[in-house]
Amino acid sequence: MSGAVKNPAREGSITPVPADLVAVAHVTGSYGVEGWVRIRPYSDEASSLFVARVWWLDREGLRSVRVLDVRPHGGELLAHMAEIRSREEAEALRGALVHVSRASFPVLDENEFYWVDLIGLQVINRRGVLLGAVHALMDNPAHPILRVRLPDAAGECLIPFVAPFIEQVDLPKKRIVVDWEADY
Repeated sequence: MSGAVKNPAREGSITPVPADLVAVAHVTGSYGVEGWVRIRPYSDEASSLFVARVWWLDREGLRSVRVLDVRPHGGELLAHMAEIRSREEAEALRGALVHVSRASFPVLDENEFYWVDLIGLQVINRRGVLLGAVHALMDNPAHPILRVRLPDAAGECLIPFVAPFIEQVDLPKKRIVVDWEADY
């Protein structure tokens, strides 16, 4: 995504849309009467939502909002945005995707990866056999699990994202080398 859109909250201004937007959550509804919204992050690690001061919502076009406050609330987050002032305005956002600029993601330690970076990577085993491509990840209490769509699109295999099975993640080459066989 690139270009510019008019921000309805600041009539007359043009806000550039970052080219590196990533969908990280969605709005599940309103909270209270002062315009707070409930947010469901797509990952248990939602640090980008706490760091980013500007979010992009895709309700009836992409628009930026200034984040004033974010708080954990059960399995969700509560967010207060400058442009959303009433329960009705907050409720109208139900279902909207929440995007943040990739540039606002916290820097990871070596050998850590954001899930969004793993989606689409080819998965090959140590013998060089293509097992498929990562199409999603699942959070499991013990560890994340790669959901790998088989090359013939006839199903998927699930591979634990832990050291005994993951030998190498090579982002520049867009591949993950695993100790896994197609018939597991």
